[in-house]
Amino acid sequence: MSGVADGGAYDVTEPRTEDVPGERPGAPAGTLGVAELELKPALEAVLMVVDEPATEEHLARVLERPRRAVALALRELSDDYARQGRGFDLRLVAGGWRFYSRAEYADAVESFVLDGQQARLTQAALETLAVVAYRQPVSRSRVSAVRGVNCDGVMRTLLQRGLVEEAGMEPETGAILYRTTNYFLERMGLRGLDELPELAPFLPEADAVEGDSPEGIPSFDVDDSGDSQTDH
Repeated sequence: MSGVADGGAYDVTEPRTEDVPGERPGAPAGTLGVAELELKPALEAVLMVVDEPATEEHLARVLERPRRAVALALRELSDDYARQGRGFDLRLVAGGWRFYSRAEYADAVESFVLDGQQARLTQAALETLAVVAYRQPVSRSRVSAVRGVNCDGVMRTLLQRGLVEEAGMEPETGAILYRTTNYFLERMGLRGLDELPELAPFLPEADAVEGDSPEGIPSFDVDDSGDSQTDH
């Protein structure tokens, strides 16, 4: 748009956003493009809203930066939080990065989360999950044999919550095998199964209980919150 002042023409045309270096087309004046944002604060902002660990490749793509720069910034942020003794830390878990509350403050978090509520998983479910984690891939009846009770109901609960998944069939019997998921690694704060504590030697060998655990063990109608009626 142009106008006239004191008999002369003057130009009052506003500069286009795309003509301003670093600004996004169509964005308000003064708004920086993603690639021009300071990297560490941008990473913090994105990681505050993720609902699962974000990979370095994904973060590099959305922030329009080289993966090496993103990886370095993530590790520097993690070190900064640890050095400052913050109540949270930034961890590489299940192939991606995510914020977690620091272990030293677990009691405070547990008190808040469980205030007036029951624990999300029963003791029976935790025991069953542990057997699957150390024996995987493992059939449902072998899990029941290790625990000494029928685990059909608890296995259904773990499947529904995404902590375990089907992993094919056992060649000898045709029984469905189960394994833990990436979500399990995420919730446990593990990079991989090799970081599980060394507890496997304390579990009985499958061969020792095979005679008491025929495939096709009958199921029971159970409440999703626990084991079957045989679980005491």
